[in-house]
Amino acid sequence: MTTNFRTRIRQSIDNPSLQAALDANTERRLKVRAAAFASLPDGETRRQRAHAVRADVIERLDEYAAQFSERLMENGVVVHRASDATEANRIVLEIVESTQVDTYTGTHENIRVHPRSSASRLIAKSKSMVSEEVGLNHALEAAGHRVVETDLGEYIIQLRHERPAHIITPAVHLNRRQVGELFHEKLGIPYTEDIPILTDTARKVLREVFLTADIGVSGVNFGVVENGALTVVTNEGNGRMVTTMPRVHIALMGMERLAPTLDDLALFLSLLPRSATGQKLSVYTQLLRSPRPGQQRHVILVDNGRTRLKNSPLEESLYCIRCGACLNACPVFRELGGHAYIGADNSIAPYPGPIGSVISPGLLGENYVQLAQASSLCGACKDACPVDIDLPRLLTRVRAGMSNYQLPITNDQSHGEALPSVLKFGLRMYTRLARDPRLFAASQSLAALGARLVSPLSAWMRLPAWTGWGYSKDFPRPAARSFRSLWKKQEGSTRVNTYTGRQVDRYTSRDTAEAQLPVTNYQSQFISELSALGGTVIACSEAELSAKLTDFLRQRGAAKVFVDEIGAQNLPSGFEAVREPDPTIQFGLTGCVAGIANTGTVVLLDEGETLKASLLPEVHLVVLRARQLVADLPEALAATRNASNAALVTGPSRTADIEMTLTIGVHGPKEIIVFLVDDSKLG
Repeated sequence: MTTNFRTRIRQSIDNPSLQAALDANTERRLKVRAAAFASLPDGETRRQRAHAVRADVIERLDEYAAQFSERLMENGVVVHRASDATEANRIVLEIVESTQVDTYTGTHENIRVHPRSSASRLIAKSKSMVSEEVGLNHALEAAGHRVVETDLGEYIIQLRHERPAHIITPAVHLNRRQVGELFHEKLGIPYTEDIPILTDTARKVLREVFLTADIGVSGVNFGVVENGALTVVTNEGNGRMVTTMPRVHIALMGMERLAPTLDDLALFLSLLPRSATGQKLSVYTQLLRSPRPGQQRHVILVDNGRTRLKNSPLEESLYCIRCGACLNACPVFRELGGHAYIGADNSIAPYPGPIGSVISPGLLGENYVQLAQASSLCGACKDACPVDIDLPRLLTRVRAGMSNYQLPITNDQSHGEALPSVLKFGLRMYTRLARDPRLFAASQSLAALGARLVSPLSAWMRLPAWTGWGYSKDFPRPAARSFRSLWKKQEGSTRVNTYTGRQVDRYTSRDTAEAQLPVTNYQSQFISELSALGGTVIACSEAELSAKLTDFLRQRGAAKVFVDEIGAQNLPSGFEAVREPDPTIQFGLTGCVAGIANTGTVVLLDEGETLKASLLPEVHLVVLRARQLVADLPEALAATRNASNAALVTGPSRTADIEMTLTIGVHGPKEIIVFLVDDSKLG
């Protein structure tokens, strides 16, 4: 590793504020992830299925990308292909500069319209790692346009002129004091460390951006080849805002982010939120097929090194679904944070952690090869990966100089030429020892004896700084007995799985998990799941629905309600139904097409004003009939197959971007109230 890289590492280790923030992130992320996967007894089976699907996608990438492009065009979407970052930025700029300036002049007291020249455009961005990869913000700002990141964490680091420190939690390195000082300086509010106040401040400021933006830019989590749907997964609601409100929506998508069918999408959605944030399902899962009336939608399929990576020893890294679980599991990342992952030119890598140490050099070149040295190769990243990417193997390939510019692995002896002579000699000696069980066992015993002598003295000896030992850590004392000797001592043909406590066959490599049990009481399960997420369910009969709605709206002092078609049919007399967006209206009433019992989710289709009525007001009211309840995701997604656009809503809008503190109500509604109508006795 270069001197600058080591210097940055030491700075991170010596930063107590950063260490406290990273420790808090790790503790919470690992805890909620474990709890989320505990509710998925066939998790390992799903993990292997997901690996197989991703392998198939990458193997047939050109074929799937062509089919997906055809579906997009059939849906009325304009498709672009970008070979590299320069071309991706050029395409975005051409779209932006061909868009007319929005003349909206809002009247709400919290809205302050910033004057813009006729040549400048306001772009509202949802979080997109591809945009970080290609440097889109810099390109747009250099052309005179105003770009605003709308994810809370991204907005915070944009105000600080920083790169994201984590794939999922961009501001993981900051505490509430730093955010309070930032908002006081940049937004002019009184200094506060109250996280709900800080979040509400961002909500008010960014609501102006959503309502006045000329263009919305988002990433894409998955593109569904089967029907050309773009899947965007968020918790705050900003993703829905930037794809719904502006007249032009631009989606940047890595060309490998494909799911062949809706069933495959359901599989990925059962793994991604659990791995990323510990949720069964993120608050908002959008399925975008056709532009809304009067809207343009552009999709830019970005290569930027992916084709080269596909034809390299690092191909498996393209299976990644960007959950960030490997970062949270990695003992090195947990000490360094994302900003320590720098290239030879001192630039911060767009992708940090174990996966970033592979795809950053794989996509962006030799500048980031050194990142692979910041790994213990302990295998925690592989265990955490929801699609079972063998990251330790890929990291060793990067270390051996097998970049995406070389041919795939062969049996010749030319690989490893980039390694130092001493290291190559050591690897040859290790190979000889490892091939003979007796020599390997003897070498283990000798190494353990030497380590037991050195371990107590490592801190005192202050070994050279380049080794790391004695500087930031002590040499560990080895176990009294090796794993090999303990294993041989075991008797019988069975052993106990130390994780589950179950007896398994000695020669079975993986436990076989039970299939997930179906939900037998959909109503009670739905109520339990949504209530746990902070939502409210009001159960009633068909005859009681009008009275229940009337009581609720009167108690809240509602006079006007933003409604869709179903909402208008169910709105009681005495309240004004509004069908156009109005920032002053606090209540939205919609119908839905399904409810998911296993996750407490309501499924909305783009019928009239359904998506806006469920997004803009602070309180979202939903009429859900019991017959619309289904057990899980595959059945719910089937109901969206031919919809222009759809949204799966799982609880109220939320974030944990400041000190991992859960805060309800960001850009979407602060409350979701479901009127669950028991219509089982009808018809």
